[in-house]
Order: sequence, then C-alpha cells, then structure tokens
Amino acid sequence: MSQQSSSSLTPVFIGIDWADRQHDVCIIDAGRSVFQVVKHDPSEIADWLDQLRKKFPERPILIALEQGRGGLIHALQEAEGIVIYSINPKQLASFRDAIYPAGGKSDPKDAELIATFLRNHQQKLRPWQPDDAQTRKLAYLSELRRKLVEERKRLGLRLEGTLKNYFPLVLSFGKTISSLLLELLSKWPTLAELKRPHPKTLRQFLEEHGVRNEEQQTKIVTAIRSAKPLTTDKALLEAHALYVQSLVRQIQELNRSVAQFDEQLKQTLAKHEDEPIFRSAPGAGDTLVPRLIAVFGTDRERYQAAEDVQSYTGIAPITKKSGQSRVVLQRHACPKFLKQTFQEFAEQARRWSSWSKAFYDYKRSRGVKHQAAVRELAFKWVRILFRLWKSRTLYSENVYIEQLRRKQSPLLAFLPNP
Repeated sequence: MSQQSSSSLTPVFIGIDWADRQHDVCIIDAGRSVFQVVKHDPSEIADWLDQLRKKFPERPILIALEQGRGGLIHALQEAEGIVIYSINPKQLASFRDAIYPAGGKSDPKDAELIATFLRNHQQKLRPWQPDDAQTRKLAYLSELRRKLVEERKRLGLRLEGTLKNYFPLVLSFGKTISSLLLELLSKWPTLAELKRPHPKTLRQFLEEHGVRNEEQQTKIVTAIRSAKPLTTDKALLEAHALYVQSLVRQIQELNRSVAQFDEQLKQTLAKHEDEPIFRSAPGAGDTLVPRLIAVFGTDRERYQAAEDVQSYTGIAPITKKSGQSRVVLQRHACPKFLKQTFQEFAEQARRWSSWSKAFYDYKRSRGVKHQAAVRELAFKWVRILFRLWKSRTLYSENVYIEQLRRKQSPLLAFLPNP
C-alpha cells in the first residue's frame, strides 16, 4: 500500500500512563477503548510493539505519554512506524479537570485520558522529535553531573558537621571538598595525629596542595602546633575519625567523577554548532552553556515563541484572576532542573552584564525580594536567548543597551554610565 493511502487510514490512538515497573496502556480503535498493562522490561516492550504492528499492519500508530525523557520513551524511539507525542503534564491536568470535575485519579483512567486527548487534539500537537546525539549527550551529562555535585555537597555538609564535633581547626584550612582538606584528613584525621609530623613535613604537604606562600604556611603550622583539642574522649575521637575518613573517600571519588564529567562536557561542547551562541551570553560559562543548549535543543520548530519556553521551564509565573482579585504565583509544575538552569544563569548574568545588574538593582529598589528579582531577570533573558537561538546570532551587550537608551528605559539610571 502506498504511503499516501496508508496515511489516509484512521490512526490508532494509544495513551500510556508510565511508571517505574509497569505501564498502563489504553488503545482507542474505532471509538472503543482497550486497556493493557506492559511491564517495564525491554523484551516485554519490544513484544508489545511487535503485536501492535501485526494487529494494525497498515494503519498509523500514534502513541502519547506524559514525559519527554526516560527509559520508556527511549524504547519507543527505537521502534519503526510509530509516531510519539509527549504531553505536557499541565495540559493533561487541565483536561482531567474538564472531563472529571469531581476529581479522582487512576492509572488506567489517565491512560485513557491521554489517548482521548491525543485523538481530540492531534492536529494541534507536534510529534515528539529527539534532539541530535550531541545535544542529548550534553543534556544527560549536565543533569547527571548536577546530581553528583548535589551528592558531594550533601556529604561535604555532613563532613563539616562531624568535624565541628571534635576537630573544628581544620575547617579554617579550606572547603570540605578541597583536595587540601581531604588529603589532610586522610593522613591525620585527629588533632593529636596532626601534631605529630615535623613542621617541615607539614610545609611540604601544604606546598604540594597549593599553599605555596610561606607566610600562609607559617600561619597554618603555627595554628596546628598551638591548637587545643576540643575533646580528649578517646571513644568519640576514634569513632568520629573513622567516620570522617569514610566521608573523605566518598567525596574524593565524587571529585574524580565530577572531573570526568567536566572533561566529557568540554569535549562534547566543543563539537556543538550552538556552542558559540550560548557562550556569547554573559555569565554562561562551561557549566551553564551545555545546560542552556540542552534546554532549547536543536529542533528550531519545537518552540514557536519565547513564551513557550518560559511556561514549560516554569520561569513564567501563573496569574490567577477572580472578580476583582488578581494573584501572580510562582510556577511549580515544571522540570525543576530546567528552571534552575535559567535562574542560575540569571544569577551569573547580573555579575557579568551591566544592564542585568541594573535590572536587578532596579527591582530591588522597588522592594522586590532577591529570588523574585532573579526570576524576573531570568524571564527577560529567556526572551533574549530564544531570539539568539532562533536566528543563530551572537549576543551583543552594546546592542541591547542601545535599545534601552532608545526606549528611555528606567534601567538607564542604574547603569554605571547612563
């Protein structure tokens, strides 16, 4: 059968409510709903897809689910002859409220809702298209690196809290994730052990770990030699020292892993065609550039307007109106990592971009709190980055400031040279 005649056949609409272990499926064919359960197992998913193709050999198979990433969508992506739609959770929530105003939720019902939503609104939905391999790799590396950094931060705080109980002196020597402090605690996990080596040995250790200033070395060695123990309780010291060394090994391994991720990000980023665009944004360094690339992706038709990005990532607030009341609320139903990406970029931009700092200062002068001012700055930057991304052009601080001057923006009063 020709492609034209095949595409004219009535599609089969399938909604999947995915989960970790099994997925509830609803197949709508000729107005009738059939429910199935598919285990989250590669063989089970492959067999289910084969059965679909055998049952509907010539008809288009359209599958919708409430996610844009994850193991299931990766498995579906490998299948031939299937069109995938990723449904925004907010869209589904609104559709659920319209169909079931009394509430109530179940996995089979949600699968049917997704299939029904796809059947009713297919013409207004765009099929899901994965980004190219480089962009996907940047996205995975960036997000997984963030998880490692968060885990390192958690262990660092635990190490700091433990040291305060028996060995607070070393906390003045460096951060809990620094190689200096970690190596020092590996060798000498208590004050008594740290006092044993000769001052010359300590100086050599400090120099090997980046402390080359003799005055600074003297200051640290003197502090060690004159320090008084917080406690001499042998039971406490031995137990805490053992625990500290366990934490140190974990943090050191995380440091090595983060460094490996950084190297992979650097190599992958160097080959990406959009790297110069996002690198041109002030404050977007090695960590944020790949994250920004991953947010926008390579499909220039994915977002039709900056508002789409602002809403999807949660940067755009929600406005609720009822009668004479109007309330603006922060958007929480969004991919948190993407929202953090723009907020963290805005935080950096106000340090590197003069108009961004002026915008932040202007908002603060009007009583806006720090986090809210950063979010409002992120909102503006999404519009700018969207324009650069769409047109494949580099950012120019001078061009933007000239626009502010033409518009007689109130930000001019907060610029260094208005």
